[in-house]
Amino acid sequence: MKTLFAITSIFISIILHSQEKTITGEVWNFENNEPLSYVNIGIRNKTVGTVSNNNGLFKLLLNDKVSSKDTIIFSYIGFKTEKYLVSELNKIKKPILLQPKSMELDEVIVSSKKIKLKSKKIGRTSKGLGLMHSNFYSYYEKDIDDRLSKERGMKFKMRRNCHIKDLNFNITSNDFKSLKFRVNFYKIKDGFPTDFIVKKNIVFEIKDNFLGWFKVDLEPYEIFFNKEIEEVAVTIQWLESIKANEKSKYFAISTATSPTHTAYFREKSMDNWNKGGQNLSFYLNAMCE
Repeated sequence: MKTLFAITSIFISIILHSQEKTITGEVWNFENNEPLSYVNIGIRNKTVGTVSNNNGLFKLLLNDKVSSKDTIIFSYIGFKTEKYLVSELNKIKKPILLQPKSMELDEVIVSSKKIKLKSKKIGRTSKGLGLMHSNFYSYYEKDIDDRLSKERGMKFKMRRNCHIKDLNFNITSNDFKSLKFRVNFYKIKDGFPTDFIVKKNIVFEIKDNFLGWFKVDLEPYEIFFNKEIEEVAVTIQWLESIKANEKSKYFAISTATSPTHTAYFREKSMDNWNKGGQNLSFYLNAMCE
């Protein structure tokens, strides 16, 4: 049992720019006055969402679908989720506090008994012909900041006791000097991702316009799945980026059309999940029974 002893303070201000409303603020760890990075912030099902940056700052753009009665959600692993109406945030003059909660051991941990494990790759290990790409950029986005909290990933079938070693994906285009993503593992219910199955912040960086197969080392996080976990959704979530030049906008992973595989994607944190018959070049290295 682990307990996080911290209180997060979020200082809110509302700024109006013509017809566009922007909520800005800061996210801090109250215990040590240090910034709290990459907190998920958004409104469910309204394509409105973002994450706080490395300095604890955030900027949430509200589109024309949002009303004063909509609820803004602040979610971070290790803390109780807090919810506030848009109208309430305009009136609050004091910090918003996220209360810490006890962190239990993940229910997916397998027995510690000695078992014989074999190396297994779960997912698509091929680049294919390079004819199809899953791009994190869309026509409607004005700038790279519009991609904050966006997620792309795959559904994997497990059905065995496994120790997850690393995540790998094939990058086909990359216009960025630096990119930071978070790896998320979700339970699947009724065909879509739901709750976190691994309650750890797994953040990694891609540097210097890297292309080709990229590996995310998961060994430090001690991730084990037991055979009762039949399916899991694994995604990477856009957290931060630095352009290589002023025209930088593309970042893509190779993919292929597949009626037997399922890719997941959503544009913002708290948004609805979408799925399609694609098979990203995206796989887990594992040691399994």
